[in-house]
Amino acid sequence: MKIARYLPILDWGSRYNSTTLTNDGVAAIIVTIMLIPQSLAYAMLAGLPPEIGLYASILPLIAYAIFGTSRTLAVGPVAVVSLMTLTAASAIAPPGSADFIAAALVLALLSGLFLLLMGIFKLGFLANLLSHPVVSGFITASGIIIATSQLKSIFGIKASGAAMPELVSSIAATIGTTNIPTLIIGVSATAFLFWVRKGLKPLLMRIGLPARPAELIAKAGPIAAVAVSTIATIALGLEAKGVSVVGDIPQSLPPFSVPLIDLELWTTLAIPALLLSIIGFVESVSVGQTLAAKRRQRIDPDQELIGLGAANISAAFSGGYPVTGGFARSVVNFDAGAETPAAGAFTAIGIALAALFLTPLLASLPIATLAATIIVAVLSLVDLKTPLTIWRYSKADFAAMAATIGVTLLAGVEPGVIAGVGLSLALFLWRSSRPHAAIVGRVPESEHFRNVDRHKVFTDPRILTIRIDESLTYLNARWLEEFILEQVAEQKTVRHVILMCSAVNAIDASALESIEAINHRLDDGGISLHLSEVKGPVMDRLKRSHFLDQLSGKVYLSQNAAYSALIAIADNEDKADSPVDIWNARGLI
Repeated sequence: MKIARYLPILDWGSRYNSTTLTNDGVAAIIVTIMLIPQSLAYAMLAGLPPEIGLYASILPLIAYAIFGTSRTLAVGPVAVVSLMTLTAASAIAPPGSADFIAAALVLALLSGLFLLLMGIFKLGFLANLLSHPVVSGFITASGIIIATSQLKSIFGIKASGAAMPELVSSIAATIGTTNIPTLIIGVSATAFLFWVRKGLKPLLMRIGLPARPAELIAKAGPIAAVAVSTIATIALGLEAKGVSVVGDIPQSLPPFSVPLIDLELWTTLAIPALLLSIIGFVESVSVGQTLAAKRRQRIDPDQELIGLGAANISAAFSGGYPVTGGFARSVVNFDAGAETPAAGAFTAIGIALAALFLTPLLASLPIATLAATIIVAVLSLVDLKTPLTIWRYSKADFAAMAATIGVTLLAGVEPGVIAGVGLSLALFLWRSSRPHAAIVGRVPESEHFRNVDRHKVFTDPRILTIRIDESLTYLNARWLEEFILEQVAEQKTVRHVILMCSAVNAIDASALESIEAINHRLDDGGISLHLSEVKGPVMDRLKRSHFLDQLSGKVYLSQNAAYSALIAIADNEDKADSPVDIWNARGLI
């Protein structure tokens, strides 16, 4: 086994050249400019000191560059994971306290260990427990909660809550204490950032700037908001007028930290860490696959688990908190021309230099500006069109999405994820227990068989053909048994039943027992059971049982062959005068 399978850096590193270095370096500069205010903002969203956001953007990026497979994924703090960190750690201690920070470190470590173990044992498929409607609903609801939670910083008031009812009531109760200078900064920064997102690129292109540079400059809009609001705060003495600022940020590289070894704490945070790991992985791998497809590349989901696991473990030992691949910064990294994960490592160097030399310049940065940065970023994640689309396509999937959104908004992020996953699994089990089965007939002048309710087909009242459109398992075996016997009871002229198995990929032991029971019950009523178009692997398993020896009818290679043969047999049966003649017509004696 090649070691490059577990160390992708050996693969892309062996082909690294000066051109790639230049492209990665340019992308790193652009992403660094974007990531500095984002890191500060997301750390404060998580209830942590702002410098922890910078720490979480250094070693984790280097770890992912070594173990990750996406060429353009940008790892670091993200809004949804920050909110989940706040929710989980708040159950341990008040935000910002030493115990709260310790809980965040443990969350990063547990999340990293879960991801690492899932990667080693190739359990990436577990992320499939989160269907697209559930993930979309969760992100939409989280975006609304996050944006609402930042209104307190926009208005300069005190408010708290992990779900919408508490947040709204808390904001309403304190809205009268709004700080006007803070409100002006917050509203101005928010309006500016929204305009930058939509209006700056077209403006720059109208004055002659090419599309790509114009887009990249627009992505760096938050830096302008940070610079202008910081200068205004200093020049106008706004801190003395009640404007909250970031305050002193330590000028240092990430400290070496050891997560607290406390069994009770680890047990309390285990489930939140697992949910955080899965949500982070789904978000990261979705972004990674989307960007990889644009360059005809691929990522390895199981190795991605290892890469993200290493990133989170690095965060735990370098004073950070849980991280994952971010959508916005990954797109910027891609558009800026990043070619390898080395761009992430160069970004880490840029963040480290910022932590060493630029933090004094951020002491007077208004928190309202960071809140505006968060609001603009997360509202882009709020998708109100998808629920309508899913409603038209699948009511069951819409129910899962609506439940996720509703529970997340009303009860918080963890209950929302659990509710969404639980309902999705329940709906899946319900659908699996009631597989689609159709009575089919032959399309005139062809050998094709289609649903009698959808097509004009030829049928024979003596022959009942049922096409099963799903594998047969313990979940649906009893339903199939009842369905077939019900159809036979309603159609008194039926003498032969054909199970068309072209869509059956497997038959488990419970389903086999039910088919045996169907065979015996039909035989007792003088009706033969036949199978057609049985797939090779299914046939191999049937041959290892006694079912084929007991089958009252035959197994046919094709449905058309079965239908033609049984019409001939039924015609001969009509001419027969005794049961012995009928058995002979069926080829049973």
